[in-house]
Amino acid sequence: MNKNKLLTSVYDFASTVLSSVLIICVIFTLFFKTSTVSGQSMENTLHDGDTLIISAISKNIQYGDVVVISQPNAYSKVLIKRVIAVGGQTVKFDYKNGTVAVDGEVLNEPYIKEHMKTPLLMKSEYVVPEGKLFVMGDNRNHSADSRDMGVGMIDENYIVGMVLYKFGDKELFNSSFKELQNG
Repeated sequence: MNKNKLLTSVYDFASTVLSSVLIICVIFTLFFKTSTVSGQSMENTLHDGDTLIISAISKNIQYGDVVVISQPNAYSKVLIKRVIAVGGQTVKFDYKNGTVAVDGEVLNEPYIKEHMKTPLLMKSEYVVPEGKLFVMGDNRNHSADSRDMGVGMIDENYIVGMVLYKFGDKELFNSSFKELQNG
């Protein structure tokens, strides 16, 4: 009888572990993904080597969200950038003051590493077509983003997901940004 009890306990334990692993795999396959930051374009918000959890179902993307992008680009890289404007909006740069305005309103950007320097080949105004996003890195002077012809504006269909959590932080990533921006 003790042998049957032991076998039943081992079976129950193995069944519980296997079920848990299966549930976690399904959740991370359908709803969440992980990504690793490569490069310095999102400093000081994200750093090279940071591991991120991203939402695989991000339909309501808006200004300030940090997204993972799979759109083919000249650098053959998956990109992680911040959404600056969505379809129908106009983005304008004032390189003298280092500011970005969307639809005439200068953005409050406490997350950027440093103000932009005047670029050599980039335009100072962009109109974002419907279905596209204008994205930029937080490290503006070291970021290949929508200002760069090698990246351009991002088709919404190429958004892999929105960054939710950065390992090492104690709270949800985009929620923290929204509070910082509003507070």
